[in-house]
Amino acid sequence: MLQQRVASVTERVVAAARLPKWLARVALVLAIGVLALQPLIANAAQPPVDLGTAASFAVLAGQGVTNTGPTEVNGDLGTSPNPAVTGFPPGKVNGAIHKADAVALQAQSDLTTAYNDAAGRTPVTTIATELGGQTLQPGVYNSASGTFQITGTLTLDAQGDPNGIFIFQMAATLITASSSKVSLLGGASACSVFWQVGSSATLGTNSTFTGNILALTSIQVQTGVTVDGRALARNASVTLDNDTFKQSTCAAPTPPPPTTSPPTPIPTGGVATGGGSTAPAQDMPVLAVGVTLLVAAGAAFAVRRRIMRKDASS
Repeated sequence: MLQQRVASVTERVVAAARLPKWLARVALVLAIGVLALQPLIANAAQPPVDLGTAASFAVLAGQGVTNTGPTEVNGDLGTSPNPAVTGFPPGKVNGAIHKADAVALQAQSDLTTAYNDAAGRTPVTTIATELGGQTLQPGVYNSASGTFQITGTLTLDAQGDPNGIFIFQMAATLITASSSKVSLLGGASACSVFWQVGSSATLGTNSTFTGNILALTSIQVQTGVTVDGRALARNASVTLDNDTFKQSTCAAPTPPPPTTSPPTPIPTGGVATGGGSTAPAQDMPVLAVGVTLLVAAGAAFAVRRRIMRKDASS
């Protein structure tokens, strides 16, 4: 009888010791998996920013467009509410010029919607202010300083994804140095690059710029700049000086697979970004699950160790 009781107690102790070990292993594997997947979730595919009627404009301003020299604009040029357009000629517009008309007014309205959309995109990865010398994959990016600058070459690599979207969020300025360049790799398209600028953008002399600038205030394009994209300013002017706007023709993106989750509402009104403030809200659930599983694994190992010590002492 005594031997049976001893055997029974021994079996229960062994089972108790094995159960936490099993749970600990499962929790540890799950935690590692969740934390490993977190960067992939952070770089989840983004839909393009819809420019609406502003998509036909290579240059759009709120308080007029001023040009010096033989600038060539491939696409429409417009301004609203200020109708001032100077410097054409000698500048040339291979498209229509809209001076505070209904078309320019609607384009400004659509630009505001697109600006707010780009400013509200998450999840956000916070990177260095200096973009020159970096190679980036599709995603949403901001900087702790709330600004971006490009000295040298920034490479955007879509890694073979024709729908890869790049969104750069700035609470303040975008400044590119003279002779700087934005280069595309892996099927990346200028149509899929968006620069949401919380104040003003300045493109340095003889630089090559790629993407769509959505600026809250003004845009200054200095001498000899080549822009493959658009310069769209909401509230102030656009200044040009012997520049070239290529404005790529954009194909419709491949629609993403259907999802049952509700769409994220587009924010309204002025939105300022920067400092990484939008990233934690999106990443917190994933990180919380990973941390919880790690704690559970640690607790299970601790329980097992205590049981084994108690068993050894008895």
